Amino acid sequence: MEQLVIGSLLSALATGLGALPILFFHSVTHRWRDILLAFTAGIMMAAATFSLIPQALANEQFVVVCLGVLTGTLVLTVLESLIPHIDLEHTRVNISMDTQAVLILSAITLHNIPEGLSVGVSYSAEHPGLGGLIAFAIGVQNAPEGFLVALFLINQQVSRFKAFLLATLTGSVEVVSALVGYHLTALVEGLVPYGLSFAAGAMLFIVYKELIPESHGDGHARSATFSFILGLLVMIGLTQWFA
Repeated sequence: MEQLVIGSLLSALATGLGALPILFFHSVTHRWRDILLAFTAGIMMAAATFSLIPQALANEQFVVVCLGVLTGTLVLTVLESLIPHIDLEHTRVNISMDTQAVLILSAITLHNIPEGLSVGVSYSAEHPGLGGLIAFAIGVQNAPEGFLVALFLINQQVSRFKAFLLATLTGSVEVVSALVGYHLTALVEGLVPYGLSFAAGAMLFIVYKELIPESHGDGHARSATFSFILGLLVMIGLTQWFA
């Protein structure tokens, strides 16, 4: 339990770590943003395909893994349809500043719930290093997310410190959802393979639907591709190290 709390807390605080530079500067080139997003996509892709799915397959049948992955994908699809998707850098929605800020903060907060569940479920698995690996992968994804959220808020005339604080708070829901995921899988026998597969589906949705398209949107596809592969290799290396 102690490792779960520490891992989920560090993963959630990575959002604030990513937002920290906003206190000193408020711009980032599209090229570096795309490279960072693609690196994150590689990390999460490797975590899903080389850690979560193999661990789920080791405990259950292929059908269970398919059901879990599809459920994770469908849950994030529903969340995306319920919460408006707002481009953090190119927003042209004709609504007030306050309403727009609430929308984006709500979207990011809800988006973090499945990520926290992924961390909690991973700590319930029999593999001793899996929880730490998934917490790391989610944390890497949270860092650029925190920066972009803080940047959006500053562009909406929110003070730098307040933007940093709000961006950090969006990650706090991950600690609660991690605890929920951990206790659910601990209480319900046989739920771990479903939970691991669900986490994999959620992460793959984020990679393919959000991170990869975002990293290719400004003409830096080649740099983003190399960054994606590098992130993939880094996570595979970490997987072998913790094995």
